[in-house]
Order: sequence, then structure tokens, then C-alpha cells
Amino acid sequence: MSDLISVAKLAGVSRATAARAFSDPHLLRADTLEKVLSASEQLGFRPNHIARQLRTQSSTTFGVLLPSLLNPIFARQLQAMERQARAAGYGLLVATSDYQPEREAAIVEHMLNQRVAGLVLTVADADNSAILHTLHQASMPFVLTHNVPQETHWPAICVDNRQAMQEATQHLLELGHRHIGMVAGPMLQSDRARLRYQGYCDAMQQAGLDALPVIEMPSHTQSDFALLQPQLQGGTPLSAVICTNDLLAISLIGAAARAGVRIPQQLSVMGFDGIDIGEQIAPSLASVTQPADMLGAGAIDMLLQQASRGTRVLAHRLRSGESIAAPATAFSSIANIREPS
Repeated sequence: MSDLISVAKLAGVSRATAARAFSDPHLLRADTLEKVLSASEQLGFRPNHIARQLRTQSSTTFGVLLPSLLNPIFARQLQAMERQARAAGYGLLVATSDYQPEREAAIVEHMLNQRVAGLVLTVADADNSAILHTLHQASMPFVLTHNVPQETHWPAICVDNRQAMQEATQHLLELGHRHIGMVAGPMLQSDRARLRYQGYCDAMQQAGLDALPVIEMPSHTQSDFALLQPQLQGGTPLSAVICTNDLLAISLIGAAARAGVRIPQQLSVMGFDGIDIGEQIAPSLASVTQPADMLGAGAIDMLLQQASRGTRVLAHRLRSGESIAAPATAFSSIANIREPS
């Protein structure tokens, strides 16, 4: 295996000059730099960047903490972050918390031990996260994605979750729905879901209607139709539900179909995220669309700037779909819902 001394000998320079070609190339004359790089290529030499990081206390790696990669909104965001980071000469060290707040501290501690240059995080609760205060006190650059701090000024990039859900609820109200519910995963694991619920409440209250309690599912991505079924029966059954993410909405549509509930004739379903697969299912999913690519690239840009503070809010949009329609005038068929098998 070739080493730096061999490269220096072939290039006709000192070992220090050869090392400088990889650590501070701008300090060398163009012809000298070309000799070193040419010799390096001939010998198949690759500089040990990890050793250099330990010596110089520098790093070309960003840590990324996401709740999950099962949700395509996070996977697409990650892809955009990787492209943006690579263009700036950085790589990514990625971990997922599986929506478990207690895992966040251990993951961040591991990333700090790997000497990352900065962090992009989505945490359970930005305003009550001890790890963010720790990072701030350690002068470690970080940017939040999706989180919307309400009581702090941590750097963050997101859509306006509350406004977006208010607009989605308002759209259903304009279609004629009056009995609208919101379906979510465990609320304590997502400050974004809590903001979305506030937006739902805002729209319902502005329409002079009662906002219903959240229909909370045990999972963020898998519905339990038995928890929704009682809300579809009785004198005032729900005619529409809004889910806090698209995977939950898609799962609910499938569960409803198996229970004999027709979408959207008996129940309109709207999601949140705007993932591509929502447009490919039947009925296609109406959703609030987040710009995942812009969110990912923007997070890396903010991290590179390091001086960024406060929240950068990106535009969202409502995507129409076949999963919502004006409510039926009668709900007699709802009473005939089959028990899920």
C-alpha cells in the first residue's frame, strides 16, 4: 500500500508539501499541486481523512437524526440532504429514533463521539428537549427539521404545520363537512402533530363547530380501525377525517375498505405530507404537501451557514385527490359497517 512518503518521493517534493496538497491545497503553486495529485493517482494513494480530523479537530461529516425512514417524507428529505452535503464536501452519519424520545440523547451522544461537524435533527419536542440545550452550550451547530419551536429560537426549517392543517380542515368545511375528526399517532412523540391539531381546532372553532378530541392510534404509520369505528356510527357520525401523515391516511383507507366503508362516499380522508405514493393508490389521496427536497437542501444550507437563527418557513400546498368529496346526505349505510377481521 502506498503512503505519503512514496507520493512525495515520486512528485519530487517534501513530505510536508505532499501533506499540504491534501490539507491546504490553496497554499501550493498550481504546478506543485498537480505533481502531488498526479503522483497520488499513479500510486493509488488516498489520504486518511479520519486521522486528519483527529489531528485537526475538524470534520467533514454531518450527523442526521430522523424519527424514521419508513415514511417517504423523511427518506426524500434525506436524499436531498445527502446531495446538498456532498456538493459542499460533506458526508452524512444517519440514525433514526423510531419516534422514541428516550433514544434521542444516546444517538446524539454517539454522533458527537464521532466528531460530527454539525447536526440536523427532528426531535419529539423541540421546546422541551434537553439535548438541544446541551448542543447549544457546547457550541455545536444544529438545525431542526419539521419541528417548530414555540418558546425557543433554535434554527429550524419547516412548513407552518398549524396553518397548513387549518387550511386542510377549512377545505373540508367548504365541501360541506361538519363532522370532521383528526387521526394521529402518539401525540407525545410529535410536537408537529400537536400543532396540526391546533390548526384543526382553529378551523372548527372559526366555523362555530366543536373540535373533537384526537383519535389517537398506537402507531404513526399504521391505523387501528377499531378506534375509529365508534365515531362512524350513531346520530352524528364523522363524514371526514384528517390524518397527521399520509402513511396513516393510506392505512386508514385500506382498513376502511376492508370494513365495508366506501371512500369518499361515506368517509372522506385527507393526509399530510404529500408523498408520491398517495397519488398512485385508488382512490388517490388528498393531502397537505410539504416540499421535502427544499426542506432537506435548506437544512444543510442553514447548517453550513452556522449563523442561522430562528425558523425558516417553507410554503405548503393542498393537493387534491379522490379520497375527499362533499358529504353524503344520508348516513344510513354507515350503520352497516362490518366488524374488522
